[in-house]
Amino acid sequence: MQKEIELSIPPEKITDDAYIIQKGATQLNVALSSVKSIKIRKRSIDARSRLAVFRIRVVFFIDETPVPDIFHFQHANVADAMPIIIIGAGPAGLFAALRCIERGLRPLVIERGKNVQERRRDLATLNKEGIVNPDSNYCFGEGGAGTYSDGKLYTRSNKRGDIQRVLQLLVAHGATEDILVDTRPHIGTNKLPHIIQAIRNTILEYGGEIHFNSKVVDITECAGQVQGVTLASGEQLAANSVIVATGHSARDIYELFHNKRWHTEAKPFALGVRIEHPQDIIDQAQYHCDVRSEYLPPAYYSLVEQVNGRGVFSFCMCPGGIIAPCATDKGEVVVNGWSPSKRNNPYANSGTVVQINLQDVSDVAHYPFALLDFQREVEQRACVVGGGKLVAPAQRMVDFVQGNLSTSLPENSYKPGTKSALLSDVLPPFVHDALQQALPLFGKKMKGYYTNEAILVGVESRTSSPIRIPRDKDTMQHPQVKGLYPCGEGAGYAGGIVSAAIDGMNCVDRIKS
Repeated sequence: MQKEIELSIPPEKITDDAYIIQKGATQLNVALSSVKSIKIRKRSIDARSRLAVFRIRVVFFIDETPVPDIFHFQHANVADAMPIIIIGAGPAGLFAALRCIERGLRPLVIERGKNVQERRRDLATLNKEGIVNPDSNYCFGEGGAGTYSDGKLYTRSNKRGDIQRVLQLLVAHGATEDILVDTRPHIGTNKLPHIIQAIRNTILEYGGEIHFNSKVVDITECAGQVQGVTLASGEQLAANSVIVATGHSARDIYELFHNKRWHTEAKPFALGVRIEHPQDIIDQAQYHCDVRSEYLPPAYYSLVEQVNGRGVFSFCMCPGGIIAPCATDKGEVVVNGWSPSKRNNPYANSGTVVQINLQDVSDVAHYPFALLDFQREVEQRACVVGGGKLVAPAQRMVDFVQGNLSTSLPENSYKPGTKSALLSDVLPPFVHDALQQALPLFGKKMKGYYTNEAILVGVESRTSSPIRIPRDKDTMQHPQVKGLYPCGEGAGYAGGIVSAAIDGMNCVDRIKS
């Protein structure tokens, strides 16, 4: 017999199975000896009261032994099967490739950047010297932006596809089983490269191909049917199905579509800054304590406010994290955040952004690049104000709200360096004003948040793509080109690792083999 119940567990007892079994047996009114095993289904932290607790949903196996959950990726070799070209080796592209193998199709993954091992050298140069390799950076390379953006797996995409399948595939390739039960699952940037490499090995083992340092410069079609792709090297690859999973920063792909007169359209996104606090401030506010218990993870927060009808919200919050430079070309400054698996750095950072609507720029109906140009201009201003070499303009929080230039900046995690500046010289006025009004309101919601110990670093601008590549709702193909599947964040249909992975698998499921 199986019984599933919810239990409230003190943090120091969350790994004590004997305690959990005893408490559950008492609640179920069964003999302790009859409980043969337990399995935690869901785990979350409840910090609403003075003392934070874990809330877990547990299945108790009473007078029966459970069958272990075993997930294997075992399929036939697809080396001689029908080829499917996948442009981009980010989450959408890699999971599309795994789904191809499951369906007996041969994935040909084309990635402009390098594999994860070689990519690390370019990231080191980027952080130390402020030099951007436009094809190998925090956005481009094996695993895409997901590899070095924390590995947060939380998503609201329940209706889009099988979230559990994505998590199981990650576990099968080296992620811990914790991601199957945690309400906000997280892998950590330090562990993701090994998982991405394991996925690569699976794709190659089953007959797929991955071409690194291979930039697509053309997608060929004839009479409305896709034919394949042309690489910068001049090499041509043929296939009747091409999945475009290039991520939200591959602006050259948007230009390729535009030059071919294939439809694209402007899409709302969000833009702002990345805000960093000492992690202790966030812990004290969220856990109602002076010092966080060693049994609790670094605290998380999520804040949202409406300012003059415009949304202002925290985004991609990284407890114990690091602010990273995510520019993809020279002459721009872009920031993002990530955390290692232990989230043990002394700072907490979060994108804090303002909703950008179609009506915020002129001629958007006739010029699909209007919001992309708006995004690019802000990033270029950040570079000019920062002074170059990816140095980011920054301001203390209270100084920002009061319009004062900070006479000094706090220690922070952004390695290329920060420069004290008025962020009003970088941000569009309506974005700047919305943030000025929202931050004190956030401080009323979360004690200690509104403080000059916090630093605002500009700019957080790659929250999502400012362009959408349209596709048919049912076939997921571009309306003008049969066999062409816009996919993932870059096409405007996902917003994170899991939703991108689901979108990649869904595209493959629309291909007729």
